[in-house]
Amino acid sequence: MAKYTKDDIVQKAKELAKMIAETEEVEIFKQAEAKIHENEKVRTMIAKIKSLQKQAVNLQHYGKIEALKKVEAEIDDIYEQLSDIPIVEQFKQSQVEINDLLQLVASTISKTVTDEIITSTGGDVLRGETGAQVKHSHCGHCHE
Repeated sequence: MAKYTKDDIVQKAKELAKMIAETEEVEIFKQAEAKIHENEKVRTMIAKIKSLQKQAVNLQHYGKIEALKKVEAEIDDIYEQLSDIPIVEQFKQSQVEINDLLQLVASTISKTVTDEIITSTGGDVLRGETGAQVKHSHCGHCHE
Protein backbone atom coordinates (compact mmCIF):
# COMPACT_ATOMS: atom_id res chain seq x y z
CA MET A 1 0.00 0.00 0.00
CA ALA A 2 2.72 2.51 0.95
CA LYS A 3 4.62 3.89 -2.03
CA TYR A 4 7.51 5.51 -0.18
CA THR A 5 9.64 4.74 2.86
CA LYS A 6 11.02 7.22 5.38
CA ASP A 7 14.42 6.72 3.75
CA ASP A 8 12.95 7.72 0.36
CA ILE A 9 11.52 10.88 1.89
CA VAL A 10 14.74 11.76 3.70
CA GLN A 11 16.63 11.35 0.43
CA LYS A 12 14.21 13.75 -1.32
CA ALA A 13 14.57 16.16 1.60
CA LYS A 14 18.34 16.11 1.14
CA GLU A 15 17.88 16.85 -2.57
CA LEU A 16 15.58 19.74 -1.69
CA ALA A 17 18.12 21.02 0.86
CA LYS A 18 20.84 21.01 -1.82
CA MET A 19 18.53 22.99 -4.11
CA ILE A 20 17.87 25.53 -1.36
CA ALA A 21 21.61 25.80 -0.67
CA GLU A 22 22.05 26.87 -4.31
CA THR A 23 19.47 29.69 -4.27
CA GLU A 24 20.20 33.37 -4.66
CA GLU A 25 19.12 33.91 -1.03
CA VAL A 26 21.81 31.55 0.26
CA GLU A 27 24.42 33.04 -2.05
CA ILE A 28 23.68 36.53 -0.68
CA PHE A 29 23.90 35.14 2.87
CA LYS A 30 27.30 33.55 2.20
CA GLN A 31 28.66 36.77 0.66
CA ALA A 32 27.39 38.89 3.56
CA GLU A 33 28.80 36.47 6.12
CA ALA A 34 32.21 36.54 4.42
CA LYS A 35 32.19 40.36 4.41
CA ILE A 36 31.33 40.39 8.12
CA HIS A 37 34.31 38.16 8.91
CA GLU A 38 36.56 40.40 6.78
CA ASN A 39 35.42 43.53 8.63
CA GLU A 40 37.75 44.26 11.57
CA LYS A 41 35.31 46.67 13.22
CA VAL A 42 32.49 44.12 13.15
CA ARG A 43 34.76 41.31 14.41
CA THR A 44 35.94 43.50 17.29
CA MET A 45 32.37 44.42 18.22
CA ILE A 46 31.25 40.78 18.15
CA ALA A 47 34.21 39.77 20.33
CA LYS A 48 33.31 42.56 22.77
CA ILE A 49 29.70 41.35 22.91
CA LYS A 50 30.82 37.78 23.62
CA SER A 51 33.11 38.99 26.41
CA LEU A 52 30.35 41.13 27.92
CA GLN A 53 27.89 38.23 27.71
CA LYS A 54 30.30 36.08 29.75
CA GLN A 55 30.59 38.91 32.29
CA ALA A 56 26.80 39.17 32.41
CA VAL A 57 26.46 35.46 33.20
CA ASN A 58 28.97 35.79 36.04
CA LEU A 59 27.34 38.94 37.40
CA GLN A 60 23.94 37.28 37.31
CA HIS A 61 25.35 34.21 39.06
CA TYR A 62 26.75 36.33 41.87
CA GLY A 63 23.64 38.52 42.14
CA LYS A 64 25.38 41.74 41.10
CA ILE A 65 22.19 43.26 39.68
CA GLU A 66 23.36 46.88 39.17
CA ALA A 67 26.57 45.82 37.44
CA LEU A 68 24.56 43.36 35.34
CA LYS A 69 22.24 46.15 34.19
CA LYS A 70 25.25 48.24 33.10
CA VAL A 71 26.78 45.34 31.17
CA GLU A 72 23.44 44.51 29.51
CA ALA A 73 23.06 48.18 28.52
CA GLU A 74 26.55 48.11 27.01
CA ILE A 75 25.68 44.94 25.08
CA ASP A 76 22.49 46.60 23.79
CA ASP A 77 24.49 49.67 22.74
CA ILE A 78 26.98 47.57 20.76
CA TYR A 79 24.12 45.63 19.12
CA GLU A 80 22.59 48.95 18.08
CA GLN A 81 25.91 50.12 16.65
CA LEU A 82 26.26 46.83 14.78
CA SER A 83 22.78 47.22 13.30
CA ASP A 84 23.83 50.56 11.80
CA ILE A 85 26.57 48.90 9.75
CA PRO A 86 25.19 48.15 6.24
CA ILE A 87 26.84 44.72 5.86
CA VAL A 88 25.39 43.60 9.19
CA GLU A 89 21.93 44.73 8.08
CA GLN A 90 22.41 42.89 4.78
CA PHE A 91 23.46 39.75 6.69
CA LYS A 92 20.44 39.95 9.00
CA GLN A 93 18.11 40.52 6.04
CA SER A 94 19.59 37.52 4.22
CA GLN A 95 18.94 35.38 7.32
CA VAL A 96 15.30 36.53 7.30
CA GLU A 97 14.94 35.71 3.60
CA ILE A 98 16.39 32.21 4.03
CA ASN A 99 14.15 31.61 7.02
CA ASP A 100 11.14 32.80 5.00
CA LEU A 101 12.06 30.36 2.22
CA LEU A 102 12.39 27.48 4.70
CA GLN A 103 9.04 28.39 6.28
CA LEU A 104 7.44 28.49 2.82
CA VAL A 105 8.81 25.03 2.03
CA ALA A 106 7.62 23.62 5.36
CA SER A 107 4.13 25.10 5.07
CA THR A 108 3.84 23.98 1.43
CA ILE A 109 4.76 20.41 2.41
CA SER A 110 2.35 20.46 5.35
CA LYS A 111 -0.56 21.86 3.32
CA THR A 112 0.08 19.51 0.41
CA VAL A 113 0.20 16.44 2.69
CA THR A 114 -3.04 17.52 4.36
CA ASP A 115 -4.74 18.13 1.00
CA GLU A 116 -3.50 14.76 -0.32
CA ILE A 117 -4.90 12.97 2.75
CA ILE A 118 -8.26 14.72 2.35
CA THR A 119 -8.42 14.04 -1.40
CA SER A 120 -7.31 10.40 -1.14
CA THR A 121 -10.03 9.69 1.44
CA GLY A 122 -12.76 11.30 -0.68
CA GLY A 123 -12.93 14.33 1.56
CA ASP A 124 -13.65 17.98 0.99
CA VAL A 125 -10.47 20.07 0.66
CA LEU A 126 -12.37 23.37 0.84
CA ARG A 127 -13.89 22.41 4.20
CA GLY A 128 -10.74 20.63 5.37
CA GLU A 129 -12.62 17.42 6.08
CA THR A 130 -11.41 13.90 5.37
CA GLY A 131 -13.67 11.37 3.68
CA ALA A 132 -14.44 9.80 7.06
CA GLN A 133 -15.62 13.16 8.40
CA VAL A 134 -17.78 13.82 5.35
CA LYS A 135 -19.23 10.28 5.42
CA HIS A 136 -20.08 10.41 9.12
CA SER A 137 -21.43 13.95 9.36
CA HIS A 138 -25.20 14.05 9.45
CA CYS A 139 -25.43 17.36 7.71
CA GLY A 140 -23.00 19.34 5.59
CA HIS A 141 -22.44 22.13 8.08
CA CYS A 142 -23.01 20.43 11.46
CA HIS A 143 -20.28 18.81 13.52
CA GLU A 144 -21.49 16.50 16.25
